[in-house]
Amino acid sequence: MSDMHDAWFFVGIFVFIFLLWIATGGPLHPIAFTGPKLASPGVLGGGTYLSLPRSPYGVGGTNISLPGSSSGGGALDTEASLPILSGASFGAPSLYRSIIRMNHSISGASSNDPGNEYLEISVSQNAGMPVNLSEWSLRSDATGSSVNIPKGTEVPTSGVVNAKESIVLAPGDRAIIISGQSPIGASFRENKCIGYFSTFQKFYPSLPQNCPLPTNELTSFYGASYIHDTACIESVDKISRCQVMLSPPANVSNTCQNFMVKYLNYNGCVEAHRKDADFLGNTWRIYLGRTNSMWRSKYEVVKLLDVNGKTVDAFSY
Repeated sequence: MSDMHDAWFFVGIFVFIFLLWIATGGPLHPIAFTGPKLASPGVLGGGTYLSLPRSPYGVGGTNISLPGSSSGGGALDTEASLPILSGASFGAPSLYRSIIRMNHSISGASSNDPGNEYLEISVSQNAGMPVNLSEWSLRSDATGSSVNIPKGTEVPTSGVVNAKESIVLAPGDRAIIISGQSPIGASFRENKCIGYFSTFQKFYPSLPQNCPLPTNELTSFYGASYIHDTACIESVDKISRCQVMLSPPANVSNTCQNFMVKYLNYNGCVEAHRKDADFLGNTWRIYLGRTNSMWRSKYEVVKLLDVNGKTVDAFSY
């Protein structure tokens, strides 16, 4: 009896399903082969599929972020005016746009002495490669004046004509670009002996005075018997860093005099320390060789251009 009831129960279920199928269209109902549909971008909150975030500036594109912009560094068209001065455009951005920066100020602008007029550029620590400045240029869009960055001598030798080479800045290096002529006849890289040049020439800004201490030079190069030459020790102790000794005191020994003449000057210092790990500094002094100022005191547009004439950096004041 129980089995009969179970059979009628299942028959009732199948009849119910059949009637439901007939009510929803039966054999006329289309078969769906597509799966569930994803919401369109509008439903998901706008935008488009595979949309990537955009760079704040476009290398070779149409958008860049102008330094010092009053808009807070937002993206502007490459031909947009530089801040402050209307009608001054940034121009096509260089591939070095994010690697090299100017300091956006001119020291001594429009000076009567071009040797007192300079600006600074620096290479990012994250540049990943050195930057060759050969055939780059600086341009005043206000006056139309332009000057190429010259070659230089990494380690100059005093008293001779130095060979010139391309100026290459490594990541983290900087360059002081002076409008005037070099006091030693060439652009150069600072080193631990460079302060000796200040004895005979004027440099602006001043050269670092980090030459080796004369007393340390004495212990290193006088010889084993220096400890017995009391007069020499006392005399050298009075000598300042980077002070050239052309005429050693007469009251010291010949050995002491020879030491002073050989080592307490630029060439002698370079010969003794050129292979030191800390010999070279991270700053170049680049001289444009002008006899008059390069930049106006105001209403100026300063541009740094790469070898292809594209703008690496620019600012106005």
